[in-house]
Amino acid sequence: MTEAGQEPARLPVLLEAVLSVGSELELHATLQHIVDSAAELCAARYGALGVVDPERVRLTELFTAGMTEEQRAAVPRLPDGRTGLLGALISDPSPLLLDDLAKDPRSAGFPPGHPPMRSFLGVPIRVHTEVFGNLYLTEKAGGGPFTEEDLALVRVLAAQAGMAIGNARLYETARRRERWIEGAAAVTTTLLAGRPASDALMCVADRARLLADAAAGVVLQPTPEGGMEIVAASTHGDPGDLVGTAIAPGSPVLEQLLGGEAVFIEDSATDPRMTTHVRERFGPSMMLPLRSGGQLIGTLALPRARGGPPYDAVDRLLASQFASQAALALVLADAQHDREQLAVYEDRDRIARDLHDLVVQRLFATEMMLESTRKRSASAPAGDTVGEELSRAVDELDSTIQEVRTAIFALQQPPTDTPTTFRGRVLRETGGAAVLLGFQPSVHFAGAVDALLTEPVARDLLSALRGTLAAAHRRAEVTSIEVEVDAAPSRVRLTVWDDGRTESGTRGTTVTWESEL
Repeated sequence: MTEAGQEPARLPVLLEAVLSVGSELELHATLQHIVDSAAELCAARYGALGVVDPERVRLTELFTAGMTEEQRAAVPRLPDGRTGLLGALISDPSPLLLDDLAKDPRSAGFPPGHPPMRSFLGVPIRVHTEVFGNLYLTEKAGGGPFTEEDLALVRVLAAQAGMAIGNARLYETARRRERWIEGAAAVTTTLLAGRPASDALMCVADRARLLADAAAGVVLQPTPEGGMEIVAASTHGDPGDLVGTAIAPGSPVLEQLLGGEAVFIEDSATDPRMTTHVRERFGPSMMLPLRSGGQLIGTLALPRARGGPPYDAVDRLLASQFASQAALALVLADAQHDREQLAVYEDRDRIARDLHDLVVQRLFATEMMLESTRKRSASAPAGDTVGEELSRAVDELDSTIQEVRTAIFALQQPPTDTPTTFRGRVLRETGGAAVLLGFQPSVHFAGAVDALLTEPVARDLLSALRGTLAAAHRRAEVTSIEVEVDAAPSRVRLTVWDDGRTESGTRGTTVTWESEL
């Protein structure tokens, strides 16, 4: 039978191949189905479909048919399409039919371990007007060359494949976009739940790493020196020495980042713009500004492992949109935290006013009444203990007023800020000691301690207080500590009393420290 007679017999095979390549929606499955169908249609021993990256003018993926896993493993590296006949098809996407590819001057030979091949058929696959890739067939069954009829059949299959690939790409892009949108929404929900700032940055890094299929997700923030430092890192394992890694001021990539410009890198290990010591372990990378309302919060970096697939245009677009959404969420979360803190401050200030205006005034009035009663009872008959009891009541009220005033002062201090006043620094020391002691020492202030104490005297007094509290903690059975700071125009006195048991067995120790002003 002639080849022309064979052509109608292959039409059902072509029809089946055309229908089958359009049955898949998942892109990788579609591409593998296309190359398998082409090899079967033309009775080719080997087939390959190379995906072309138009930006880099090279192959980024290669799907094969007819090669076993052992044969693929024997080839040290698959061709990238920069040279040889594969490169010629990329630079000139036209059908190519050769009886012996080794005799073509454009051939660059085969790498070690590659199976021998002679006959060759190559056809570009177009998606609309864009060249998506090329379909290659080699080694026609029976040892003969590929025919013009083979070429015609493969061109029909390639045309149908272009439509199938277009549909699969739309489906895959929609799924990827959906995942990124869901990830951005999850990050926003998590950040607005009131998590600490460090947890918020880690949440952004971790979610972005998973969505981008990256080896690491890191967040960098500007440093006072003008550089950028990694403050949060998410990896498959231990982030190791990533956190704390800094980009020095003046780095070319840093100028782009500080200017709010995204940076896309082909290979972190070889790109001269990358200067950190961790770049050796990474390949393709995206560095995206976390920017909202003109404010640069930081940078989100998503490096892939060495040899990993480069990011395509869809990856870049979706990751950039995610970074913008994450930056907005971080700003909103920070604003929400500020509002919550303001509400706390306002509530504390209200409590302090209520304590001062109501409780302290009533306690003071009660003390005055008791003091007046005590004076009137001074003329009572001998042996009457009413005066002593009243004196103790007055002393207790005075002590209570001092405690309430100390509490008022503590409420007026921002809960997370470092205290700047001397009173605040004393309360910080006693508060720290309370963690070890298991109870809060009582603190009394007398005189204008904040106005009278100079910084050197304040440092010495705080050092003495720290040492005295530590010594009290070492004593047995300590259940109560009283601290009093008494400032006068010419001197300041620190008195610390505790009820712990001394080495001699007695209870109660008083330590006094005094300095001139």
